[in-house]
Amino acid sequence: MRYFVRIAEVGNITRAAEQLNVAQPALGLQIRQLEQELKTELLVRHSRGVELTEAGKLLLDRARRILQDVEELRREITGNVSPEQEMMILGLTPSIMLQMDPDMLLKAKQTMPTVSLSLVEALSRTLTISLEQGELSYALAYGVDEARPGVSRRPLLVEELIFARPATGEPLPPTLTLADALSHDLVQAGERDMVQRLLRDAAARYSLDLRIVYEAESIPAMRSLVVRGAAASMMPYGTASEEIRAGKLVMQRIADIPLTRTLYLLKLSNAPSFRSQDLIDHFIDGIVRRLLDSLGPLARRVGI
Repeated sequence: MRYFVRIAEVGNITRAAEQLNVAQPALGLQIRQLEQELKTELLVRHSRGVELTEAGKLLLDRARRILQDVEELRREITGNVSPEQEMMILGLTPSIMLQMDPDMLLKAKQTMPTVSLSLVEALSRTLTISLEQGELSYALAYGVDEARPGVSRRPLLVEELIFARPATGEPLPPTLTLADALSHDLVQAGERDMVQRLLRDAAARYSLDLRIVYEAESIPAMRSLVVRGAAASMMPYGTASEEIRAGKLVMQRIADIPLTRTLYLLKLSNAPSFRSQDLIDHFIDGIVRRLLDSLGPLARRVGI
């Protein structure tokens, strides 16, 4: 059911396999076996991905509820085994994880002794879906700019995206225009990715050309293509911070039309508070402070 739900949500078996860390043939086999067991077609395959049949739509609705019930049962059983411990599952994006101080996680055990902390790393869209399915206690996700039923969201900071290009040894100005940035060959994540959507919207609004020559669902693959000089990229600073500090990439800011994204704290609206809620709130606030320190002038706090 988890496999089916993820495929239905991303609309593509290949992307679902990457997110689930499962081989695509194995994932396709699981779905075919599910269709055989139910004696009905659940997905219509086409060149752009997959679409749900009427039976698939019915299964998606029921599967989400079943998976949420299973997760709630798991938490209840875990709580019964160790009443003094509370399980807190926090979803973080890859760029946030790259900017996290490892000492923060070590200190979390000391400052939250009755909280069992589990971190889940995924892209913002995947984290939001996982939260809605009851698989996460909280998610720190970008771009959830529209209200979602049953989800409470609080804006935390606004972050400016950077233009990253390979280091050549030649000095470059610290800024450039959006038109100059878009004149380069670019590597970006897929068309569902928030950064690519921001780029396409800005290009259309200001009648600018956009040259995305590579699409890479893997963040390491994106960085590798930029480091090797195959293309440049618009990306969050955290995604390329290590390579920038190592002198492998050069960062430039967009001077005239900066592209920004907002980080939100998400939780289910009906989720009960933790017994150690004050300590958990302080821990999450510490993550935000760490991000603000790491991003410097690229970010500003909001929502307070």
